[in-house]
Amino acid sequence: MTPKFDKAHWLAFLLPAALLGGAYGSQYIGGLFPCEMCWWQRYPHFAAVVIALVAFGVSNAAYRKVLVALAALAMATSGLIGGFHAGVEYGYWEGLTACTATISGSGDDLLQSIMNAPLVRCDVAPWTLFGISLAGYNFLLSFGGAMLILGMIWRSKKL
Repeated sequence: MTPKFDKAHWLAFLLPAALLGGAYGSQYIGGLFPCEMCWWQRYPHFAAVVIALVAFGVSNAAYRKVLVALAALAMATSGLIGGFHAGVEYGYWEGLTACTATISGSGDDLLQSIMNAPLVRCDVAPWTLFGISLAGYNFLLSFGGAMLILGMIWRSKKL
């Protein structure tokens, strides 16, 4: 394994893991509940982490590169979803679905759960830094990171 590829592999594992950690931290520590499109952005990151972990166990360098490239493509997918979501937040276009709140229970518990459920809209950015929402940062980091990883893999073509 070439050093550039090794860095790409670690980046393909650590970047989506860190972004998922940030998403869950903002949810459980910061109180920023995810909307439906926020969840859509998390799923490809889960896939990227799993694929990168599997790649650590593969001894064949060519197969490992393919797996790391797949992890990068999963990251790029999350980034593109984040870019779409950011466009919805900034009012550039409409979202694909109405955002919903998560509820659970039955009877009186169900009614209480409905009444206390946070309403999370996909078209409103709950947090921004320098005018960029979390979905926008996901686009920048995920898509940019994926392109960096793919570039690192491409530059280390010789096995």
